[in-house]
Amino acid sequence: MPEPLLVAALGDVHGRFHRVETWLDALEQSRGRPVSMVLAVGDVEAFRRADDHRRKAAKRTMPAEFAEYADGVRRVKRPLYFIGGNNEDFEALHDFQDGGELAPGVTYLGRAGVRELSGLRVGYLSGIHAPRFIDQPLKRPVTQDLMKQAGYFRTAEVERVMSLRDVDLMLVHEWPRGIVQRAREENPSPPRPLPSYWIGNGVTRRLVDTVQPKWLLCGHSHKAFAVTLEGAGRPATRIACLDQATRPEESVFWLEYEGREVVRVGWGGSGAVAWEPGRRWDLSRLPVVEGGHDGDEAPAGVM
Repeated sequence: MPEPLLVAALGDVHGRFHRVETWLDALEQSRGRPVSMVLAVGDVEAFRRADDHRRKAAKRTMPAEFAEYADGVRRVKRPLYFIGGNNEDFEALHDFQDGGELAPGVTYLGRAGVRELSGLRVGYLSGIHAPRFIDQPLKRPVTQDLMKQAGYFRTAEVERVMSLRDVDLMLVHEWPRGIVQRAREENPSPPRPLPSYWIGNGVTRRLVDTVQPKWLLCGHSHKAFAVTLEGAGRPATRIACLDQATRPEESVFWLEYEGREVVRVGWGGSGAVAWEPGRRWDLSRLPVVEGGHDGDEAPAGVM
């Protein structure tokens, strides 16, 4: 029997490419096999020039590291596929709406669709929900306002993903609405403070309820979260929301596949298994993390 396929996922990278490569090195060592591919859930900030990163990236003290990969000075060790968040180099991404390679081994999946990657069906929707713009045309982002608007998904893109079925993994940036309430109903005394009810949007929730992917990965809100959506006549969708890349424990998530079936998942680079088939996927599967962030965390409310 072939070895299980090891897939890693990253929360919002925000330009921190060097550190996540180190974290993935640790994951490979702990699991004793190579990471076949890396999936990032948006806000990667793959600015091709350091000056562009400083001028247009999110207003944080973030590194300008992707330029080294775009210039060929460095190369990623594993294939990296990412969706767009609401903080990206939208000028560059506009010409790759159906996806494309931005640097050797670094591929933008595009605004919406499905890809077969390593034998898995991976659906994806870039961006976040802004009701005012969801039915407006997407324009080339030549001004600051248009750059911001490029980070919002549109109705046609949602409909493109809504038609998918038999999806192994789905990548979205913003959480589906209602999953915090679902977790609270399941656990009135949660093991950690829960995020606010308002997190997430209803459009993504309808998308998930319609497509019913086996696993859904999210970013944007800079919180680790775990919950299962299921019901009568509806197969389980297990949701993992990832923190931003300030530390590995909650911003790196991994899945091991045998064929198209997930046989183990875990957090961080330790290799510790958090879930296997037959176990419940909920808040109890989150890693126990002590202490705060590294100091370059986004200010409250800035995502």
